Amino acid sequence: MADVPTFCALCISRCGATATVENGAFVALAADPDHPTGRALCVKGKASPELVAHPDRLEYPMKRTGPKGGSPDWQRITWDEALDTIAARLRELAHTHGAESVAFSAASPSTSAIADSIDWIQRLRRAFGSPNLVVSMELCGWGRYLASGFTFGTAMPGAYMPDLEHAGCILYWGYNPSVARLTHATATVDARKRGAKLVVVDPRRVGIANQADVWLGVRPGTDCALALSIAHVMIERGWFDHDFVREWTNGPFLVRTDTGRFARDGDAYVTRDSVLRGEFDVATADGVVRCKPAFELLVDACRPFAPAAAEALTGVPAAEIERVAQLLWESRPVAYYGWGGIEQHRDATQIARAVGIVYALTGSFDVRGGNVLMPSVPANPIDGPELLAAEQRAKTLGATRRPLGPARWEFVTSDELYAGALDRRVRGLVGFGANLVLAQPDSARGRAALAALDFYVHADLFMTPTAELADIVLPVASPFESEALKIGFEVSVAAQSLVQLRRPVVAPRGEARSDLQIVFALATRLGLGEHFWNGDIDAAFRHQLAPSGLTLEQLRAEPAGVRVPLEPQYQRYRTRGFGTPTRKIELYSEQLLAHGYAPLPDPPATAPSNAFPLVLTSAKTT
Repeated sequence: MADVPTFCALCISRCGATATVENGAFVALAADPDHPTGRALCVKGKASPELVAHPDRLEYPMKRTGPKGGSPDWQRITWDEALDTIAARLRELAHTHGAESVAFSAASPSTSAIADSIDWIQRLRRAFGSPNLVVSMELCGWGRYLASGFTFGTAMPGAYMPDLEHAGCILYWGYNPSVARLTHATATVDARKRGAKLVVVDPRRVGIANQADVWLGVRPGTDCALALSIAHVMIERGWFDHDFVREWTNGPFLVRTDTGRFARDGDAYVTRDSVLRGEFDVATADGVVRCKPAFELLVDACRPFAPAAAEALTGVPAAEIERVAQLLWESRPVAYYGWGGIEQHRDATQIARAVGIVYALTGSFDVRGGNVLMPSVPANPIDGPELLAAEQRAKTLGATRRPLGPARWEFVTSDELYAGALDRRVRGLVGFGANLVLAQPDSARGRAALAALDFYVHADLFMTPTAELADIVLPVASPFESEALKIGFEVSVAAQSLVQLRRPVVAPRGEARSDLQIVFALATRLGLGEHFWNGDIDAAFRHQLAPSGLTLEQLRAEPAGVRVPLEPQYQRYRTRGFGTPTRKIELYSEQLLAHGYAPLPDPPATAPSNAFPLVLTSAKTT
């Protein structure tokens, strides 16, 4: 019997673990407390030996011989036949209909082991010339990674992670780390022991919410109104960082009351000595125009959601709203994280904006104990944005209909993919584990769309309902049967300092190959080998590691990983501003206004009714 240092790759937590191998079989996975993410292991991780040994695992490449819509009559084929067929069909589609006619799909990196290879899948897609990736961004990730960009110009909290070790107050909104990211759950328990406060916003009091100083049981779909109510109290009571708001948000910028646009003097934004409140007459080329600071307009937007009014909408007692506003102010710095609970709503963008505004008022951005950009071990990026031409990027599905939506970042919604397949703009699909017809809405339409494709190849561990619609199915090795490089674990400075080359615990089932091996093999068959080190994964890893000074030999000799000393840096915005059009945190978004959206969060009026007192929620465990 042997114990092998590893980490569980089955979700975003990437928990450090020890795998037990007995007589060549993977029999157990246990938490590794010596690993920076190894304090605990969930039931999914503990059950991983069952996943690896499951009798329904795919073991060999197969091709369909029966018609779509009927019995597939799968026939086992060799890897060479599979790869040659795939490459030939994809090249044919690109030649005839353009590379954009082929879309790629992948399972969510947050909830699967595809994080091992998602950057390499992106590189393959871009090198091939396709701008279309379906990765469930509209279900999970939009609020954390992209919608927050309209406020902060960066992924907050997707990239700026909560510094739980030093936080004075922790705010979890629509997020239950007890089942979503155990490393956050254990770090929160530690923070509570040293005196940090905890606020949880969730319709259900589950998991870590049971330990909260304040739990706000928000009525599903009213999160935006709740956030504006908290902001209202903070502003009215003066519980906000006045200096930060004046200097680092666009709150002082004067907004024309006639157009809603910022007043400008040439290229400069007009202010009145960074004053946040009031009304002013401003001389413009159009004459004298009445203007208000953006912050004043925020005050106006929050006013209808004073605690008593918000209570009627959200179900959260007015006293609790006031208590949270005071707690966020008096217990700073605030460390914040949100998840699917605020992302799976029709107004998800405005919810993310409203919560972001509450956070900006605390002045906790990029300070010790707030949300910070954790230091990282130097490494070469490998997702290859430079490989996709601008004219191809402009062809992303959905870019015309929603220019500020996921397509702006080359992410395609399932709705856009289905529409493209049904109207023949999309002819091919390369899928890595995404079970679209079960994970996405309108399964019947999804099945019809996938059946309409000229060619579909799907790589997976199991024959899912989505895989059953493919022309060729490829068997994928589990993360416990494959090698992967992890440079930093995002939850803390100590975790970020660890570089680990996860080694296979056992041999793959049958002829299964890792997603990474499939990507590199396809790249070489497609004539893209020059972008993939001619199929040499070790050479690619060495390129990735080069700036770190680490070698593959070091990492293979130390399966528990190697640490690279790191020092955190704070308030980086002081030298480069924010990645927004105004270079400030945008409380007021002229960019959204220009595209027909509300420049300030504008929650829908969804008051409960006597006739329909219940609200349907998906009750996601995250």
